[in-house]
Amino acid sequence: MGDVTMGMGTTQRRRPELAAFLRSRRARVTPHDVGMPPGFRRRTPGLRREEVAQLSGVGVTWYTWLEQGRPINASAQVLDAVARTLRLDAPEREHLYHLAEVPYTHPPEAIAQTVGPEIQGILDALEPRPAVVYNSRYDILAANTVYQHLFGIDPLAGGPVPNALWRLFAVPEAEAPLLCRGPELPVMVATLRSAYGVHTGEPVWEEFIRGLSAASPLFTRLWKSGDVAEPGQRVKTFRHAEVGEMRMTSVSLSVNGMPECRIVVHTPADEETRRRAEALTAKKRSHP
Repeated sequence: MGDVTMGMGTTQRRRPELAAFLRSRRARVTPHDVGMPPGFRRRTPGLRREEVAQLSGVGVTWYTWLEQGRPINASAQVLDAVARTLRLDAPEREHLYHLAEVPYTHPPEAIAQTVGPEIQGILDALEPRPAVVYNSRYDILAANTVYQHLFGIDPLAGGPVPNALWRLFAVPEAEAPLLCRGPELPVMVATLRSAYGVHTGEPVWEEFIRGLSAASPLFTRLWKSGDVAEPGQRVKTFRHAEVGEMRMTSVSLSVNGMPECRIVVHTPADEETRRRAEALTAKKRSHP
């Protein structure tokens, strides 16, 4: 009963905020902005409610109730139409969804695929800790030199974007940089499947899953399990031909302005690993 009461209280607080937000966004859009004549005796600084309803393809009464904060249900399609009419940018659109209590997913075109120099500078400053920026498909968008050396990937300067899952599943186990694969790979695949739920049916994702399934029977088996998980802190063991095994704690950090991307930092879990990570850093700097 307490959870239900709490949910009702949250809804009651959000509805007035939703009403105020819609009124403020409506006030800033002029008839000229949407190709409508200004008309006479306009009392509102922006569009009228009936104009928003007409341009959005919804009923005037329904939109009025929405803007009044009444407890009505709204679909994602209708909210998208209202967002287009009110010319909401991406953060405003997401805010509208949250206030209307409708699950929000970032549109595919909003998912960042490049990393700016500021983020790269942070990764470089984290050495000797291996650090990388993944998107939700484990594409390696940026990494410092220690991570590149540990995973055996070329510097990220143009060309195809490397992928951590391909580096782990599509090579012989003896050549993979990650040890203790038994407990670790299922978690990575479950994390991938959790992200896949948002992108089911998208050609790039479907091609990725098909390709990795064809390359790895192990991936196919883990994928078929249907397990899902979220990124989290874990202790992983890596190996490198020159410095040996390293136990590291991985921590995921979100990045503002980069939906579905995260920085993963691997911190040495013991003193021996710290020395080996520093040795790996020194080797990379002496042989760029």
